[in-house]
Amino acid sequence: MKRWGFVLRLFLVPGLVPVAALAQVDQGARNAPWLTPAFAGQTRAPEAPSRISVRVEDFATGLEFPWGIAALPDGRFLVTERPGRLRLIARDGTIGPPIRGLPEVYAARQGGLLDVAIGPDFARDRVIFWTYAKPMGWGRSATAAARGVLSEDGSHLTEVQDIFVQEPPSRSARHYGARIVFDGKGHAFITTGERATAGERVLAQDLSTTYGKVLRIGLDGSIPADNPFAGGGGIATIWSSGHRNVQGAAIEPGSGRLWTVEHGPAGGDELNRPEPGANYGWPVISYGVDYNGSAIGEGIAAKDGMAQPVYFWDPAIAPSGMVFYSGRMFPEWRGNLLIASLKGEALVRLVLQGGRVAAEEHLLRDAGRLRDVEVAADGALLLLVDAADGRVLRLTRQ
Repeated sequence: MKRWGFVLRLFLVPGLVPVAALAQVDQGARNAPWLTPAFAGQTRAPEAPSRISVRVEDFATGLEFPWGIAALPDGRFLVTERPGRLRLIARDGTIGPPIRGLPEVYAARQGGLLDVAIGPDFARDRVIFWTYAKPMGWGRSATAAARGVLSEDGSHLTEVQDIFVQEPPSRSARHYGARIVFDGKGHAFITTGERATAGERVLAQDLSTTYGKVLRIGLDGSIPADNPFAGGGGIATIWSSGHRNVQGAAIEPGSGRLWTVEHGPAGGDELNRPEPGANYGWPVISYGVDYNGSAIGEGIAAKDGMAQPVYFWDPAIAPSGMVFYSGRMFPEWRGNLLIASLKGEALVRLVLQGGRVAAEEHLLRDAGRLRDVEVAADGALLLLVDAADGRVLRLTRQ
């Protein structure tokens, strides 16, 4: 395990400084300052730096564009590489050979092997889940989710089957979304993107497609009877719509509520708490602008019948994987959302109060494009650096 050779010292005395009196995180000028937040605190919350010292080490190196990481009960980790490899990482950081039995993936641009998650009954059935860009022929692909049984020695998968395939397939190899999380009640939430093209992004508003949606399914791919469109009016797997590219999802401990983060264009990255049947507006409304500076949709950020984000970032941080922290190593962070940031090259920490963001902190600036974050059994954080020479960082208390 290679150490970076430095310790980060982060400062806050909890309870001594009123949150409202703190400065904001330095994020630069907004791209769309004329788009007024819908409520106070919807963006640029006060900064709340932590009063702790942390050590950052290289835990595992030699990975090619790692995308998803999941902790196994025995202290090892599963990690995906976007070109199509799934690997086991030992407790000492040793990377194993590719696990056999995965389906073919469409490894182009943003497509490939994406998220991985340990099934809720893994200790009994050894079932794992993953998402990937599924090749659909003629240069087309779709976001898909699959499940399979991991062998006792961790070398191969059996009983592999798709439980979700995005419809219709697309020739665009962008905006796959592709996180998968479990609600603890026998369901999986799967996120998708709207595939990025001008002609396709409008499908985020179309309930006859699964573009730009959050989906809710049974662990076998079945459709829950209480899904908002199970009785008609849209594809029965849809939970919420009007999303751009949802790359982060996490279940809040205690409440069991789903939270997501999604990429906006130039600005307008969103933190949402998706409600069943709700429409989150993309591409009709947004707190960002297009990359050429032009307006998105109607050039407004709020509209009747469309839900508001809990929080947004402008300029963009390009949020990806996220977790609610519940470990013992950093008790100061319990209940906080930790979000891997690609563009910001940082770990973003959000303090939540009453369903809103009360404070924000950006840690590990310039650590690289952080794609995912996982909490180890001892409470340490493992962070994926998304690069051709990708690696796993381990963040511990000094």
